Amino acid sequence: MKLGLVGYGFGGRVFHAPFIRAAEGVEIAGVVARSPDKIAALASELPGVPVYASLTEMIVAGGVEVVTITTPPETHKPLVLEAIAAGLHVVCDKPFAPTLPDAIEMAEAARATGVLLNVFHNRRWDSDFATFRALVEDGRLGQVLRVHNRMDFDDPGTLEAGPGGGLLRDLGSHIVDQMLVAFGPAVSVSGQVDHVSLDAGDTDASFALHLTHESGTHSYITATKIHHFTEREIRAYGTLGTYVANGTDVQARSVIEGTAPHNGPGWGIEPKAGWGRLHTSAGAETIPCLQSRIQDLYTDFARAVRGGGDGPVPLAGALHTVAVLDAAREAARDGRTVYLNKTH
Repeated sequence: MKLGLVGYGFGGRVFHAPFIRAAEGVEIAGVVARSPDKIAALASELPGVPVYASLTEMIVAGGVEVVTITTPPETHKPLVLEAIAAGLHVVCDKPFAPTLPDAIEMAEAARATGVLLNVFHNRRWDSDFATFRALVEDGRLGQVLRVHNRMDFDDPGTLEAGPGGGLLRDLGSHIVDQMLVAFGPAVSVSGQVDHVSLDAGDTDASFALHLTHESGTHSYITATKIHHFTEREIRAYGTLGTYVANGTDVQARSVIEGTAPHNGPGWGIEPKAGWGRLHTSAGAETIPCLQSRIQDLYTDFARAVRGGGDGPVPLAGALHTVAVLDAAREAARDGRTVYLNKTH
């Protein structure tokens, strides 16, 4: 599958290109980049790969059948629609869209054109979450009554302002999506969203959400980048016991440190310090982390393009994530619980 990578900033360079190269059945056939430093990095890291100044230029040149959109959030919709109009399959980075109507417009365009559109909710492939999800599906916690999903970073410098920015649509896209995948659709949302003033404008920098799922589970989803604290935690209370894990985000950390993803043993497995503990009537037990590989998202997407299917992140789930994020903003603004009607 010939793939065009649109954008070679931090996201495209670190969170997409290495995993695309490690995926099966995928090849980077072109990159859209403009700045001299990114073009220089491409010459060193992806020698021989054509570089284009725009998506339009890449489309005119031909040679790609899929594109990944990794540009700033406010550019996602026009670029996705341009790619769809050209008959290209699309992986769109998160946040998928600034609002649910925007997300629905892109989804309907893909369906009308017959191309596959998925969203890069790569944290479904985090090792700690994959292990937790398997534990839930195996029934070892019994019925999960509530779960706390927390992702805190001391990293205010990476906050993005503007209509598509903010932590809620950034990290919130990931950890809301995780809870929807694990426990099914949400029927109500309430929460608190905290803002800071940046040079580019006000933006949300910390949040705490409460989702009630159709399944009966309650999920409490929190994240911050401004409270001088870094920790990842999944803590779940079930009728048969409690599970607590403090993962280390091993795949992201590895690629940032320069280790290329691979399909062999050892990749994508949390170190023992990040393994969770299951507490039941029989006592406490350490649960070894499962191997999970973000590159499988691209492998599965390529298979769906070739063989049919909804892909690794079907649009229905991506749309529901956007709906929950919209509801969270409304709930926080008005100080009330927002009830969701899944008409999309």
